[in-house]
Amino acid sequence: MTSPTATPQKQDGSAPGAGGAPRTLRDRLQQLLAFAGLIVIFAFFSILSPVFSSYGNITNILFSTVVIGTLALGTTFVIITGGIDLSIGTGMALCAVMSGVLIVNSGLPVPLGVLLTILFGGLIGLVNGFNIAVLGLPPFIATLAMMLVAQGLALVVSDSRPIYFSDTPGYIDISIGTLVPGSGFPNAVVILLIAAILAAVLLSRTVLGRYAFSIGSNEEATALSGIDVRRWKIVIYVLAGLFTGLAGIMISARLGSAQPATGMGYELQAIAAVVIGGTSLSGGRGSIVGTVIGALIISVLNNGLQIMSIPQEWQNVILGCVILVAVYADQARKRGTAAT
Repeated sequence: MTSPTATPQKQDGSAPGAGGAPRTLRDRLQQLLAFAGLIVIFAFFSILSPVFSSYGNITNILFSTVVIGTLALGTTFVIITGGIDLSIGTGMALCAVMSGVLIVNSGLPVPLGVLLTILFGGLIGLVNGFNIAVLGLPPFIATLAMMLVAQGLALVVSDSRPIYFSDTPGYIDISIGTLVPGSGFPNAVVILLIAAILAAVLLSRTVLGRYAFSIGSNEEATALSGIDVRRWKIVIYVLAGLFTGLAGIMISARLGSAQPATGMGYELQAIAAVVIGGTSLSGGRGSIVGTVIGALIISVLNNGLQIMSIPQEWQNVILGCVILVAVYADQARKRGTAAT
């Protein structure tokens, strides 16, 4: 009897066998290239504008990374399995609305409302996971449907009106408050850092992470080794949903309101951050460090282009080109691995 252990995939995300070490080196090289790209972009904008490298603007960049980065953390697990989640943007908006319903409309204490909102995000992920793993729907279709459902529910539940947290300053402080008074360093950045560390531990040091890599590398072989692939897919989508719920809290606390019409487009930026960070869209390879670097690259680009007064439409063009380069690099790396 084959041992029920994820043998097709090593813990570091590289495939065993002759190609194992080179693939690991390529993965690390991808991270180094992404980090080098971040440094080059930062230096470029710093030369063009001295304001860009100021403490206040760096804080703004980190602050603007929080929502995209939080969504990207959960998306990393999904993409490593070879899946996709298009519902995280509108799911985040629905979770933000639910936080307003629970805390403002129902009067629940802030800690309880936050916990229930994160769990509600997990419920969205549970539905996605069930549709994909049990019903056998393609991840693209299942999460596209959830994207539309979440978008509609956010408007229905909120009656198409924002829910304001004016009477609950403690909730707003979750994002814009500071642990060190006068530092101007928002709590949201600290929360993102903690979430990234937790995600990194889950991905690299737990069974969940090993199975995610294994499923993305070779789902059939993983199932034949005795692993319940369907159950672990559900768990991974639930985890992504929990991060979606956390992102809903971050964006609503930052805005001081739950805006039901927000969310569209965030899923694309989160997926872009994951891909730019070196996670393969075909699954089986990725890292949390790379995802954080990818999220920072997007934030630095957006911030720098805004300082240079580049129109929004051209910002989208530039970001699209960056994504194309990242995907091409991933495809080139795959071809190099196959030739090894």
